[in-house]
Amino acid sequence: MNIPANLKYTKDHEWVSIEGDIATVGITDFAQKELGDIVYVEVETLDQTIEKDEVFGTVEAVKTVSDLFLPLSGEIIEFNEELENTPESVNSDPYGAGWMIKIKIANEAEIDSLLSSESYKELIGA
Repeated sequence: MNIPANLKYTKDHEWVSIEGDIATVGITDFAQKELGDIVYVEVETLDQTIEKDEVFGTVEAVKTVSDLFLPLSGEIIEFNEELENTPESVNSDPYGAGWMIKIKIANEAEIDSLLSSESYKELIGA
């Protein structure tokens, strides 16, 4: 299982990469394996400011639909439009081409509530 040490994680199986006050968010390798073949990613919150742990979108797999939860409060400033044509990128490259959104972070103190790669490994039993 791929769990890069340079990223932060949530209990809801999102990963977060932080550069300055911008966070890039996607779902983890563990989450995409649990969901199975992803056929659609929907984010209707572009250009909205929402709070940590609120739903920012959904990911649809062949067998299920799952909500996506915002790991940090802020404004959703970008959606990975490539996912509209190639949602399977979330399966094949969850930490690269499969990223989902970028957030302008509203409260940097929330970063401390994210999990390290080691803590995330413990959570999923890896």
